[in-house]
Formats: sequence, structure tokens, C-alpha cells
Amino acid sequence: MFEEACRYLTQHRSVHIEELTHWLTIPSVSSDPQCADEMVRCAEYTARLLTEAGMEQVEILPTRGHPLVTGQWLHAPGAPTVLIYGHYDVQPADPLELWETGPFEPHIKDDTIVARGATDDKGQVFMHIKAIQAMLKTSGSLPVNVKFLIEGEEEIASENLPTFLKEHGKRFEADIMVVSDTAMWDRDTPSITFGLRGLAYMEVECTGPDRDLHSGGFGGAVANPAEILARIIASIKDENGHIRIPGYYDQVREITDRERELLARIPYDEEKYKAGVGVKALWGEHDRTVLERVWSRPTVEVNGIWGGYTGPGAKTVLPAKAFAKISMRLVPDQDPVAITDMVADYFASQAPSSVTIKVNKLAGGKPFHTSVENPFMEVAADALKETFGREPLFIRNGGSIPIVAELRDLLGLDTLLIGFALPGSRAHSPNENFHLPTAWKGTEAIIRMYAKFAAIP
Repeated sequence: MFEEACRYLTQHRSVHIEELTHWLTIPSVSSDPQCADEMVRCAEYTARLLTEAGMEQVEILPTRGHPLVTGQWLHAPGAPTVLIYGHYDVQPADPLELWETGPFEPHIKDDTIVARGATDDKGQVFMHIKAIQAMLKTSGSLPVNVKFLIEGEEEIASENLPTFLKEHGKRFEADIMVVSDTAMWDRDTPSITFGLRGLAYMEVECTGPDRDLHSGGFGGAVANPAEILARIIASIKDENGHIRIPGYYDQVREITDRERELLARIPYDEEKYKAGVGVKALWGEHDRTVLERVWSRPTVEVNGIWGGYTGPGAKTVLPAKAFAKISMRLVPDQDPVAITDMVADYFASQAPSSVTIKVNKLAGGKPFHTSVENPFMEVAADALKETFGREPLFIRNGGSIPIVAELRDLLGLDTLLIGFALPGSRAHSPNENFHLPTAWKGTEAIIRMYAKFAAIP
């Protein structure tokens, strides 16, 4: 099956590039109301891709927002069922002036296709569709049962998917979920992500007097909200970056010895890391490695702070209000609702009676973690090694994909996060791109992986 399927991919490569290119021309920006018709058009084309790949019962399912696209092939009795999740919606393309060509005018440069959605997530979903198509066209069957769930709201926090799944979750029952929306370590080294940090986000407003005041007439007698807010923020961490909020670490799950061993294998270069972000020294919990800090430890970060006069020249005022955007990256087993309440309570408890603290809770998502001993993960690692000629790295990710944890809770499914984006793919940025040779090799790895899944009892 494998050799024939790979030959099919090679023989039809030009057609597949045309199909991917067309998919990328559709401006499926889920956050833009003006793109509502394009979202429908993109869902229709996604359904067409699944149908041409050989999926059955392909449907475009309405939600309260943008539609879902589903399809299935369930003719492998006794074999595992794989749910393939992805999304067809994309981020806004701004700033447009930084794109080499139009964001929805795909072009190929140095074996790389450049367009919004090229790597996040149309290109990576496309790989799974074509792997399935290659096997069905050459063998007439698949080694496993397959279901697709491709949504149109991932970039707006999957606003309607949880509600839909609470009503229709049984149709997506499976043994494992596979998601390709992450990255490889480098061009030659595949990786499997076994952990994602969660997220909580808030805006803090600190209010003092009922208007901006003359700093000469009132400075020293009336509390300055900007100063008070800065003092509270500064009190959150000690000099080593350890968070002082009582109870913040109570639910933190420490990494296991096995996970620490896997992290130690990663070819991390601290000097390269520092150079990449333009700093002379790193900062944080001194008793943790850098990878531990960014992958397995929680944070409280200031994303923005403002208040008072910030225009040109001088204006001597004592501001009436000051604001800060605060985000918390969370790790297993921290709950975003509980952490948000804890941090909000801390701000309130630290504020003197001369000011008022108001917290606007903006967003949240649970962390994700799966065991590295998962049999599907072990099989996937073998498939990646055979294809790329290297042992894959087992990594965690400091970022968040909230829907992964939510799907686990709603469907009771463990998840394999196996991505094929390369560093520099510029997801969410101008000139987003996807390296095509890596995509073709990754598609071969997917075929191998599904074939190996069939042997899992």
C-alpha cells in the first residue's frame, strides 16, 4: 500500500499544488463579517476536497457561526478509528503592505508556497486529505477507519464548536484524534508535541480621582493609579521570576523523570536562542532550564500597560486611570477560571483604599498534556523516523491551542499533535508560508502512520 500510494502522490503532485493553491485563494477570515460568504465558499471547497479524496457522508454542518465540514470512511472492521481535526479559517492578513504579494494570491518561491493559511492550517489539513486519497485511489481501502472534523472558527476560539459537540458528539467517537497544527523542530527533524500551555487573559483597570489632576497641586496627596498599578504588578514576581501570588503553584503538575529525559535530548542552543530575540541574558526561575520555563511552568506576564499622558512633550498630570493587559500561561493541572479569579483577587487585595480595581476577564483555555507512553504516539514516532531518517523529538509548546483540551474533555479522546510547519513559516504574520518538500515527505509519514495504527489493538 505504501509504495503505491507514494507513487500516486508523486504522479499527481502538480494537480495537488493547483488544488492547494485554489484553497488558499479563498479569504476565509473567520473574524471578519465581510468574509461571511467566503467562509461558506471555503467550506464548500473543503467538502469537495474530502469528496474527491473518497470520503463518504461528506457534510457541511451549520453552527451558530461558520459551518463545520465532516466526512468519514468506516470500512475497516476491528481497526482503530482516527478523528482528524483541522480548520479552514485563517487569521486576518494585516498589515497588507508587508506581504510580498497579496495574502490570497499564492505563489511559490524557493519550493515554498506563500499565502495566508499556507501552514495554519490549510496546508497541514491538505496533507491528511491527500494521504487518505492516495491510499483509497491505489488500494481501494484504508488500514483504519477515518473521520474528518474541519471547522471554520479555530482562529476565533472555536466559538460554536463546543456547543455543537455537546449535541452531536457521538458522531465523532474515535480511538485517537490527530491534529497537524504545530511545527517540526527544524527542516530535518520531526517532532511530536505532548504538551501545550493553557491561557487566561484579563484587563486590569485602576481608578483614582474622578479626572486627571494637576501633578503640582495634588501630587503627594492623591494616589497615582499608574504608580499603584505598577507597584502591584512588580510585586507579583520575585527577583528570580518566581510568582508570589499565594496558591498559584498549588495545582501545577511537575514534569516526570521520563519527560525530563526526553527534553534533555533536544538540541537546544542558549546562545542562538538569545541572539534570536536580541537579548544579552535570559531571565526566570534560576532552578529550571529554559525549556522547562517556557514549556512546563506557568507565567504571569504584562502584555501592555498605559495611563495618563503619553503624547509628545510634557503634560504634568496625575492620571485618573491606569490600565494593564495581563496574560497567564498555564500548565497541567491549572484551571483557567480558578487562576483568573486568583489573580483578580490578588490585584484587589494589594490595592490601597485610595484606588479602585476593576478586572475584565477576556479569555481562557485549558492546558493540554498527553502521556508519552501512549501506544499511538509510539507508532507515530516510528513512522516519522522511517520517513525522515531521524528520531522525532518529543516536545512541549509554550503556546496554547485551547480547542485541543476542550475536544479531549468533550469527546474523551487523547490527541496526537504532529505538525509539519517549519521554523520561519510565519503563521499569523505577513508572508506565511509552507515548505512543499516537507509537506510531501510529511504526507508519506502520515500514510505510514495510519498503516501502523492498524496493528494497535
